[in-house]
Amino acid sequence: MTAPILVTGGTGTLGRLVVARLRDTGHDVRVLSRGHHETADGIEFVTGDLATGEGIEAAVAGSATIVHCAGSSKGDETKARNLVRAATRAGTEHLLYISVVGADRVPMAGRTDRAMFGYFGSKLAAERVVVDSGLPFTTLRATQFHDLILMVARQLAKLPVIPSPAGFRFQPVDTAEVAARLTELALGKPAGLVPDLGGPRVYPMADLLRGYLRATHRRRPIVPLPLPGQAARAVRAGAILASGPAAGHRTWEDFLAERVGAADQVPR
Repeated sequence: MTAPILVTGGTGTLGRLVVARLRDTGHDVRVLSRGHHETADGIEFVTGDLATGEGIEAAVAGSATIVHCAGSSKGDETKARNLVRAATRAGTEHLLYISVVGADRVPMAGRTDRAMFGYFGSKLAAERVVVDSGLPFTTLRATQFHDLILMVARQLAKLPVIPSPAGFRFQPVDTAEVAARLTELALGKPAGLVPDLGGPRVYPMADLLRGYLRATHRRRPIVPLPLPGQAARAVRAGAILASGPAAGHRTWEDFLAERVGAADQVPR
């Protein structure tokens, strides 16, 4: 019997896809969750809280590989530190972490930067915890997921006038493609920081919003909104775009064609 692969954040959108792909390869999977779930279909659920460290040592015990998908807008450094501490004691052989493109290029120079782009700083801090742990590791940085852009577009489309950050460009990537890459990396050897994963096209934010409006038969004026700070300046300069050739294939238009449902398509 092989050791189960532990997936943190395995009940989130990305984590569920990773778990399913790992199961398709025939591996046993253990999922760390803060809530109780019944074990089924080769998936063992264990309860623990990365923010406090409660239950984490028991969760990592016996898992040679950990795929760390649990993330949030803040606190990633603490969660990574608690996970690393337990993984070190357990003798984990491979820790795989999903980060964000631009984590090392979006500066946190002041309060404005931290307020608007603190997520990038939190991810970079977690990356450093993983690197400094001494554990064999792999870190994959991905661009923004289609699902995130859709959530933002849905919220902004409720407004009579849509503000769009001036000069911001995004390279959205499909969550399933990120899950496929994570699965590939989890089944391989630790590789350190691997090439970025981004979607096939770069879009100005206004074009992403226009695409959503067209798909939902809405009309809204889009007004450029200048954002202050060094972090915003870095984003305008392309800090959150993938370095090197894009690896993703599914475009924003493809994603919208499949995901935009009847509830969205209300002429207004």
